[in-house]
Amino acid sequence: MEQKLIINAQDVQTKTTIFLFDTVNQFKNLGEETQNYLQSKLDKKEHFIVFDNWNVLSIYVFIDTTEKTRHSGYLSVQEIKKQQIDDVSIVDYSQGEQGILPFMEGFLLSLYSFDKYKSKANDSSLDIYLTTQKEQAIQEIENTVEAVCIARDLVNEPSNTLTAEQLSHEIEALSISHKFNAEILTLSQIQSLKMGGLLSVNQGSSLPPTFNILEHKPENPQNSQPIILVGKGVVYDTGGLSLKPTPQSMDIMKCDMGGAAAVVGAFCAIAKNNLPLHIIGLIPATDNHISNTSYAPGDVITMFDQTTVEVMNTDAEGRLILADALSFAKKYNPELVIDLATLTGSALHAIGHEGIVYMGTTNKETKQALEESGNNTHERLVEFPLWEEYSKQLKSPIADLKNIGGPSAGAITAGKFLEHFTSYDWLHLDIAGPAFLGGADSYRSQGGTGVGVRLLYDFLKTKAENN
Repeated sequence: MEQKLIINAQDVQTKTTIFLFDTVNQFKNLGEETQNYLQSKLDKKEHFIVFDNWNVLSIYVFIDTTEKTRHSGYLSVQEIKKQQIDDVSIVDYSQGEQGILPFMEGFLLSLYSFDKYKSKANDSSLDIYLTTQKEQAIQEIENTVEAVCIARDLVNEPSNTLTAEQLSHEIEALSISHKFNAEILTLSQIQSLKMGGLLSVNQGSSLPPTFNILEHKPENPQNSQPIILVGKGVVYDTGGLSLKPTPQSMDIMKCDMGGAAAVVGAFCAIAKNNLPLHIIGLIPATDNHISNTSYAPGDVITMFDQTTVEVMNTDAEGRLILADALSFAKKYNPELVIDLATLTGSALHAIGHEGIVYMGTTNKETKQALEESGNNTHERLVEFPLWEEYSKQLKSPIADLKNIGGPSAGAITAGKFLEHFTSYDWLHLDIAGPAFLGGADSYRSQGGTGVGVRLLYDFLKTKAENN
């Protein structure tokens, strides 16, 4: 559904109005009977109340927790879609920003749909007239939601149209429209850099890989050393010769570039909202297909940093391309590196679709700040350990490392593999669980969710505010 958000439009009359409020006393003009009715609903813990009188729809949203208020935004969109409404007024009586901002976030995210390839696409539109005094904050939310939807679109795009090269074309177009820099390294440049992980995963493909370097560098950035975001860009994953064994798992493997999409979306939000930080993005991109030139279990490959790796499973490909990017990141002398990847089924099995598994070597304060941003955005994080004992599973008799550990602790051994290629403060986010959903979950859409965009933006914005 296309939407147009108009803030503080004057004297606009619509048949549908949504009221946001903290107390029933804010509705003195409604009369005692209506106030008593609203209060009776609140007493029953009902925070979303709908009046439908002669096709005049009034929705009352009582501000509760941030996440419940986002969900009220979703419920409001469901009513609008059900009744095929084409314009709506939103009147904000709530105090502070913790009412209108999460409501608008949930509302705008819930308007998303991916119907690009439907012959009868949804061409409906919605005009939103918002009465509030928080115009600048609302604009920031709108920019960030747009960035999430960009990430969702990238994940939802079929792999026959979103190749590694096409992903790079999309990044270039977004860099122009959102005003950040992008440099695309092609196959010959990747070969000259000897990125053995990326080249090996790409070996079985008829299509070339790319390595994408994004940069947001405002005048006089607050940080003297850049923060680097690394995203796994496997645009489609068959598992290679270690063909994916799980039934129907390949059906959704277009989502295996969810980490790359999150980094692209984060850059769109960062640049459009003018964060005063120097940020660099690194996205290695390829598919993992099968042919007579595919890399195979038992191969030994040499990575960008000259580490040798014995390949024991070609479906553990994401860590190989990420390792090259993490090594490449050292040239920037970063303050912090955060990688995001749909990396392991183990992370999904451990905590489901409800959260992100993370681990890393940075300090407790940075981890705590990231977890707080996870709670703020409801993209919650669970830290897994990086105990040295896990390294034993990655020992190879003929090379420096194996690319996969044993049958247990798969998310952690993947993290231990990546840790080998870092020499700086580092965080690894395994988004395999929440990156792609089989059905909508409130304002989290079916298919690509764009997870990571809001989390990264909130974390970096808070960091800028606290500098």
